[in-house]
Amino acid sequence: MRPVTERDLRASFVNCSKGETKRLNLPKDFAEGPWEDLDFLGWRDPGAPDRAYLVAEHDDRLVGIALRVTSNGSRGFTSRSMCSLCLTTHTGGGVALMSARRTGEAGRQGNSVGQYLCVDLACSLYVRGKKQAPGDGVITESLTLEEKVVRTRANLSAFVDKVIG
Repeated sequence: MRPVTERDLRASFVNCSKGETKRLNLPKDFAEGPWEDLDFLGWRDPGAPDRAYLVAEHDDRLVGIALRVTSNGSRGFTSRSMCSLCLTTHTGGGVALMSARRTGEAGRQGNSVGQYLCVDLACSLYVRGKKQAPGDGVITESLTLEEKVVRTRANLSAFVDKVIG
């Protein structure tokens, strides 16, 4: 992902109001982000634990999506869940259902799209081996790193397409 400015980031959101966009808290390490290792920028709002944000390049433009995080309680350490973007498995509460209000008329009618995502939204780092999921969440695959990145980007693109209709 190419580095983005705060202004571009705030202007990219497609499923929330301008007021919500102005009030959202940026990640504390926003300026130092590992841009070359990111397929998207994702973070949880430190001021509102039930909110998360995802910003990705999609069809040659920057698209930001506001997410609501479903709190499903604590799961046992041996229980595993899989992120639907990067296919990393996590023990405990490492994956959560996150929903995004759809854009346009569908969103105004209350329609949303849900996806199981890594709670910390660090999918790009898990895929590249830059971050390890607790409990060894890596599944042995015969895919190359480039193929895993392509798969993650395809899953991300499909999710963004569902949100923007």
